[in-house]
Amino acid sequence: MRGAELVAASRVLVVNNGTLSLRQLRRRFEDLGSETDTADATSVPDRLDSRYQAIVLSGTKVRAYDSDHYRRLIDLVMGARVPVFGICGGMQIIAVANGGELTEGPSRVGGYEVQVDLDDPLFSFVKPTVTVFQRHTLYLRAAPAGFRSIGRSEHAPVEFLRSEDGRIYGSQAHLEFRGDGLEVLRGFARLYQ
Repeated sequence: MRGAELVAASRVLVVNNGTLSLRQLRRRFEDLGSETDTADATSVPDRLDSRYQAIVLSGTKVRAYDSDHYRRLIDLVMGARVPVFGICGGMQIIAVANGGELTEGPSRVGGYEVQVDLDDPLFSFVKPTVTVFQRHTLYLRAAPAGFRSIGRSEHAPVEFLRSEDGRIYGSQAHLEFRGDGLEVLRGFARLYQ
C-alpha cells in the first residue's frame, strides 16, 4: 500500500517448561496477532531485548520448588520491564520464587468454573465466572507478598494471580484451551500490543 506505514507485529517469548501443549499455547498468541519465539527455562536470555513485548511461561511437570533449575528464568521475569504471564506451572514457579507455598489438592482435569475480579484489565472480555481447563493436583495456598489473587474457585483461593504493579500475571488453568481461556489471553494481549 502506498503511503501506509507497516506496523510490526508484537512478539512474545514463550518459555517452554516442559508443557505438552506448547503448540496450542503459541497458536493462541499468534491468533491474537503476536509472533512467538520459544526458549526453555535453562536457555532464556539473561536480559530481554527490545524485540519482545511480553513473556509467557508454560505449564510444567517439574516441581516449581526447583529454584536452581528455574533461577535464570526467575531472574529474567523479575528483571524484565514487559508484561509476564505464567500458565499453570509457570504461575507456580513465579509464586514459589516470591515466597508462595503449594499444597496438594484434588485432581482436576477438564473444565471448571472460576470467579474473577472484573475490575482487572485481564478480564476485559469475560463474564464474572469463566470456565477454564484445569489439569493439576497442586494449588497455590495464598498469594505471596507483592501479589494478590484476582480469581478463585471452590478448590483454589488463587486461580489467577497479579503482581501489585500489574506487570506479572498467573493462571492456575491452561488458558490455551477453551473459549474463555482465549478471552483471558486476549485481555493480557491488550497490555502489550
